[in-house]
Amino acid sequence: MINTNLKFWRRELSLTQAQMAEKLGIKRSLVGAYEEGRAEPKLTTLVNMARLFGITLDSLVTTDFTKKKNAKTAAQLQAQTAQTAADASANRAGGLRILALTVDREQNENIELVPQKAAAGYLNGYADPEYLEELPKFRLPMLGTTGTYRAFEIAGDSMLPIASGTVIVGRYVDDWLSIKDGTPCIVVSGKEGIVFKRVYNRLKDAARLTLHSDNTLYSPYEIEVEDVVEIWEAKAYISSTFPIADLSLNRLASIVLDLQQQVSTMKKV
Repeated sequence: MINTNLKFWRRELSLTQAQMAEKLGIKRSLVGAYEEGRAEPKLTTLVNMARLFGITLDSLVTTDFTKKKNAKTAAQLQAQTAQTAADASANRAGGLRILALTVDREQNENIELVPQKAAAGYLNGYADPEYLEELPKFRLPMLGTTGTYRAFEIAGDSMLPIASGTVIVGRYVDDWLSIKDGTPCIVVSGKEGIVFKRVYNRLKDAARLTLHSDNTLYSPYEIEVEDVVEIWEAKAYISSTFPIADLSLNRLASIVLDLQQQVSTMKKV
């Protein structure tokens, strides 16, 4: 059933096997194996297929769409995609965003941890379930059951008093237009990589985001929406460094700057 449905919907979307593989974040050979019934997709791949086709996971597995008279035609699907792009043009909705994820034995979504050393690889593997399977995973029951979460280990002092090495747990943001000004987010982009900033939303009028640091020593900067890959709204953080009592942010930033200057002087000597 799955193999015939995959082939049916791929043709309805006018996609080659290579194009389908790219959208699902898997190898082209796997698409061929799935369509020929030589392999069974993982649950995460099935979820991504259902999202791409705009159908439920249950119908993907149990319904033979080749025999349904009311299945969407390619023209209808193209019209739907065009409408989606018009409704969220600033949200880079011209292309479908597929979120890969992993689940535990009870089918609960994991929180994948992206350490600093894996940050560069994440830009290439964020949509690859096999890459995500290799990342450390954990769960935080207090976050609830709604939403998809991922954790990122941040580097640098631009968001003091949240120190370098802190793990930020973010909830996946699907509708970028809904982000309110000043929301702390993990922003993943091709040029900047993974950064933790406060986001100011300029999507509707300028198709870009302005990113602000809490450390006033760092100037705000803008990023084009075309360069943005993912946005995760910060919901929690894990750190082994406790905040210093009765110390203002400006004073803390000054101390850090003094230390940096001292280190620079020592290197010159």
